[in-house]
Amino acid sequence: MKLSQFKFRLPEELIALEPPHRVFENEDGSVEKVYRRDECRLMVVHRKSGTVDMFEKDEEGNDTAEYLKFRSIMNYFGEGDAFVFNDTKVFPARLFGTKEKTDAQIEVFLLRELNEELRLWDVLVEPARKIRIGNKLFFDEDGPMVAEVIDNTTSRGRTLRFLYDCPHDEFKRELFELGSAPLPRYIVNKREATPDDMENFQTIFAKNEGAVTAPASGLHFSRELMKRLEIQGVNFAFVTVHCGLGAFDPIEVEDLTKHKMSSEQMKVDAEACRIVNNAKNSGHRICVVGVSTMRATETAVGTDGMLKEFDGWTNRFIFPPYEFGMADAMIANFYHPESTMLMSTAAFGGYDLIMSAYEQAVENGYLFGCYGDAMLILDD
Repeated sequence: MKLSQFKFRLPEELIALEPPHRVFENEDGSVEKVYRRDECRLMVVHRKSGTVDMFEKDEEGNDTAEYLKFRSIMNYFGEGDAFVFNDTKVFPARLFGTKEKTDAQIEVFLLRELNEELRLWDVLVEPARKIRIGNKLFFDEDGPMVAEVIDNTTSRGRTLRFLYDCPHDEFKRELFELGSAPLPRYIVNKREATPDDMENFQTIFAKNEGAVTAPASGLHFSRELMKRLEIQGVNFAFVTVHCGLGAFDPIEVEDLTKHKMSSEQMKVDAEACRIVNNAKNSGHRICVVGVSTMRATETAVGTDGMLKEFDGWTNRFIFPPYEFGMADAMIANFYHPESTMLMSTAAFGGYDLIMSAYEQAVENGYLFGCYGDAMLILDD
């Protein structure tokens, strides 16, 4: 397929800058926001019948004026079904430092730690033209956190050595205290990250640290919803995919077969395989939550349709046409035009149906992006 086939008009006001929330005014006049993960809208796409549900039904099965909320997802699954989640944990990857001598403010985006002993990190810097090998960056006016640039890796990429002499755990704790939630550029260009974002930009089941962006489709699950699904007999399997920035890289080729995805570290353990394969063998639904999870399961699925243990890296790029090996349901967000996530969603739901659903989403004011609304794709 071609890149241009994934263009559509996305009004700026439909890009969500915050998660679903309610605003309350306290007696003292202060305003408080209460965030509700499972209160975003839900669109349900049925890929075999080619139908789209957006509204709650009345007792006679007719559409009401009320849009479906995400918590309604429990009505589509039952005992024995399995959800597959990505349990990666986001760390506060965005820091701001000052360059020695000039005091220029530099954004440093932590990607991954290269060497614990030497305090080496792979980072992105902005503006990159000001940062050269040998430069030093100061991150805390009154503190000891200093880094030296020791290598150029890409046009914006640098290797930093942090000059901080203390135990590694203490170093990471101090480093992360200086950072903020690594919200996508389309949000931070409109507003600054807040302390609330470090919680909101994290799934409630986050466990294994290593992501620099959230597995956004998992953000909709609240503890209450997870408990209700558990009571219904739905099983949960967890895989780990450390989400990087590769999914946000602009595609610069018209022919999608020529685009190369950046690799992400992933792991599928024996317990996840047991839960998924038992559900599969029993004829129950397997629902993958998010594109990162889908990439992981498609990397680890065998030719027999069963999930296999895996510990390594994946650079799998899923776009139409694609034959899926395991899942028969998927939860996704509404993604930006020409994004790899939109392409993966269209591969699962069918190009024509998904692009039609996106057209309806824009017409009905659904919100896009990591803090936006959700889509459930079913194989019926």
